[in-house]
Amino acid sequence: MATHRMSIMGTRHVVSAGHYLAAHAGFEVLEEGGNAIDAGVAAGIAIGVLQTDKVNFAGVAPQIIYTAKNRKVHCIDGLGVWPRAITPDYFRKRHGGKIPKGVERCVVPAAPDAWITALENFGTLGFGEVASYAIRFARDGFPMHPMMSEFIRKNEENYKRWPGSRKVFLPKNRPPEVGEVFRQPDLGRTLQYMADQEKRAARKGRKAGLKAARDAFYRGDIARTVTQYIEKEGGPMRFEDFADFRVKFEPTVRTRFNDIDLHACGPWSQGPVLPMALNILKGFDLKSIGHNSPQYIHVVTESLKLAYADRHHHFGDPRFVEVPMKGLLSDRYTAHRRSMISLEKAWAEMPPAGDPETLADIRQRCVPAPESDDAPGPGDTSYVCVIDRHGNAFSCTPSDGSDKTPIIPGVGILCSGRGTQSWSDPSHASSVAPGKRPRLTPNPAMALKNGRAYMPFGTPGGDVQCQAMLQVFLNVNVFGMSPQAAVEAPRFAGYSFPGSFEPHPYYPGRLHMEKSLAEEFGEELRDMGHKVYEWDEGTWLAGAVCTIVADHKNGVLHGGADPRRPAYVLGW
Repeated sequence: MATHRMSIMGTRHVVSAGHYLAAHAGFEVLEEGGNAIDAGVAAGIAIGVLQTDKVNFAGVAPQIIYTAKNRKVHCIDGLGVWPRAITPDYFRKRHGGKIPKGVERCVVPAAPDAWITALENFGTLGFGEVASYAIRFARDGFPMHPMMSEFIRKNEENYKRWPGSRKVFLPKNRPPEVGEVFRQPDLGRTLQYMADQEKRAARKGRKAGLKAARDAFYRGDIARTVTQYIEKEGGPMRFEDFADFRVKFEPTVRTRFNDIDLHACGPWSQGPVLPMALNILKGFDLKSIGHNSPQYIHVVTESLKLAYADRHHHFGDPRFVEVPMKGLLSDRYTAHRRSMISLEKAWAEMPPAGDPETLADIRQRCVPAPESDDAPGPGDTSYVCVIDRHGNAFSCTPSDGSDKTPIIPGVGILCSGRGTQSWSDPSHASSVAPGKRPRLTPNPAMALKNGRAYMPFGTPGGDVQCQAMLQVFLNVNVFGMSPQAAVEAPRFAGYSFPGSFEPHPYYPGRLHMEKSLAEEFGEELRDMGHKVYEWDEGTWLAGAVCTIVADHKNGVLHGGADPRRPAYVLGW
């Protein structure tokens, strides 16, 4: 397949990131001797400046990390929790079951702790060293890119709602134009303050310095400023919620596909959708069916429908709900779910969930009324992955959009609005509760071959993430595409399940396809029962997958970065 960009290859290290300047930051760290974790954290923090419309430093940052020296996979959840003052009926009592825009949907910011935890356990550099690139982009500015300019323009009324947001995103009382230098001085000062606190404490060692940087955010002036603002605005977050928070190391969810071990995030996120759908697809001869043929699109879509149906019923914070993860991944249950796919007819709506033990169907609860023909809303997020000269690998999906929660005056950050991915109904697995994590859409993945890092990959896109990631994984590992061809290939995505974001819209049977696919195969898929909608070719709504594929035999790293967004690859 012809590509818009050439494949980037390297023999020492490669970084692929959701913004080209973030890729450059990560590459400079690698060139200076930092490892994959140092570079990934540098790029990830930079993304929180360069794509601050869709990613925030005080948002989320789930990570999967591979350490070559012991051949182990590690997962940091990078996800905050509801404050102590939240009760299961909080939103029902105050807002009729809606989770409104603003500070009431805020959970504790997890990304700063996730970045520092990764550095402390697996990196070699300090916070100030890796954050220096983001500080420069915030303080000195960077050229506004088209996608961010358009997003701010479309959401101008939301930004006008809060003084702090208006100051950052409408600096001349209007959305920044493409090519204008965009500065975020308050954010730059916040990052510099953390770096300065680290520097003062670093005389006692690197870990003491990292702790000081962390404490500056969670136990110092930043936490006080954020929580005092939220309290003033009527939100439940308090200083103690920040002070007592720590990110968690979590087990990955794992499956095997041919000679590949695929690791995904656990059911505190939507991560298991990827291995569950892949398990179902193992029973089909996908290569014979043919890449992006009508039958292929149908089978992949129906497999995803079944996985998303189980996501809706089962997934939630495992510290609060029992998720039968082992059963959901079992061969017996997978075969049963596969048998529910008709090769001629699509499920017209979300399929029932399943009981992995009895194989009985489970009637879905908390299913909203179907939406009209309005287009599904886009998801936020970005992504970064790195493989270094030692074979270490880093995979992370930082996130948190800026248009539905306010920028806090004086600090230039928001307080993670991930509460939008919870449900106000206490009967839902991802319902609201004090100390509970929302069910997160960002979900980086990591594939291994022969115990070595082979393919870190991920994407922005909300509920489209697992769908785009699955297609790219199959493009590489079934159809033999290069990483760049795999991420550029036309894509499709379904919405036949309640969405992850409040108000959890539901579009039964809906299937979106990029223009070339819709024009060629739309009618055949409509005949199967899919409600086909056409996307523009190369739309950013189809996700923007970044990946690196390691050719261990030849010692070459192959990078791919999706041109649907301002992603880029650098390597040497």
